[in-house]
Amino acid sequence: MKLNVGVFFGGESVEHEVSVISGHQAMAALDPEKYNVIPVYVAKNRKLYVSDLLNDISNFRDLNALVSKCTQVMLANVDNQVQILPVKHSMFGPKNLGTIDVAIPVMHGTNGEDGTIQGFFEMLKVPYAGCDLYGAAVGQDKVLMKHILHDAGLPMTDWFWVYGSEMDTHQDEILKKVHQLIYPVILKPARTGSSVGIAIAHNDEEYLSCFEDARQYDEKVITEKVVKPMREINCSVLGDGHHCEASVLEEVTKQSAEDNMLDFKDKYMGGAKGSAKGGVKSGASKGMASTARRVPAPLSKEETEMIQKYARQTFEVLGASGVCRIDFMMDAETKHIYVNEINTIPGSLAFYLWEAGGVSFPQLMDRLVQQALDRERRRSRMTFSYETNLLANYSAQGVKGAKGVK
Repeated sequence: MKLNVGVFFGGESVEHEVSVISGHQAMAALDPEKYNVIPVYVAKNRKLYVSDLLNDISNFRDLNALVSKCTQVMLANVDNQVQILPVKHSMFGPKNLGTIDVAIPVMHGTNGEDGTIQGFFEMLKVPYAGCDLYGAAVGQDKVLMKHILHDAGLPMTDWFWVYGSEMDTHQDEILKKVHQLIYPVILKPARTGSSVGIAIAHNDEEYLSCFEDARQYDEKVITEKVVKPMREINCSVLGDGHHCEASVLEEVTKQSAEDNMLDFKDKYMGGAKGSAKGGVKSGASKGMASTARRVPAPLSKEETEMIQKYARQTFEVLGASGVCRIDFMMDAETKHIYVNEINTIPGSLAFYLWEAGGVSFPQLMDRLVQQALDRERRRSRMTFSYETNLLANYSAQGVKGAKGVK
């Protein structure tokens, strides 16, 4: 019997379109002999939609027209089944549009990668792939992530963070911290991805301008010392807290000549040749799979093993699961390695790193589905509540609190 697998993509995020690409790649990689694949589109207004039209990525060129032809739905746990229910019922239309046995979130950024939708799945009690809500939340918030990685002794560049609103009242103090790092520095919104809102500043004037841009995307802004000359090395990790393994490494090669930084266009509008195999139709963007890269990265055996070790440690201390990508920076001169960040739902699900190691995209998706089911089985044996009769003898008088006692 086939499993009904709901693939959730889109979302209210600056990475909405990237998620659409990754979601379609994931759906195309799910074996139709094993799974009934159900695309669930999360629109930018957070409403959920289903339709066969969602299977064709070319329909997403006009989002308003697409949504007008789809059915808005809600999910509910009915008799221990997660049912897809239309928001508006028609007299002769179906009242139930199917069920979901396993959910796979392929949503980057806000509300998808930050624990929000994971919490939604928890409330529905549906098995879901990837990080749980705690791992997702910590992985998305770079401030929390960096504190945990620092406490675990993992190597990072010098950095600090402030709330964006602090610039209005503490500009001199913030600039003093920047001067201690020494220009150039890189600024990042704490909870975005795909290089959105990230910029490099070389002086105070540039810093203030870049800061103003970064604070538009998140209330917390991170400032880091730039590693220069830099090599960008990425490693994917697959597994959970019980067992995880690292992929082959990649070196991203398409970077701006001036600052050695990969931007949004480099990542998702790159001109790398060759098929991404993810099922996206010819002519469409292939997501992170289109980025120019060297796989495996041209590193020594010792350097490769060290980065893979750091990747597994990062995955474990952040409580990650599923398939993640950990990004590293290497000083090209000193060879020092620094952990940059974790991507808990990486672009294209980092399938290209696993294919290079002999794990096909369909096999990767199989493992994500199995991990979701295994986690749910483990949780079903845990105790989350006690059977008590506390309220049976609780008087209405007690509701008034201390002031109600006479």
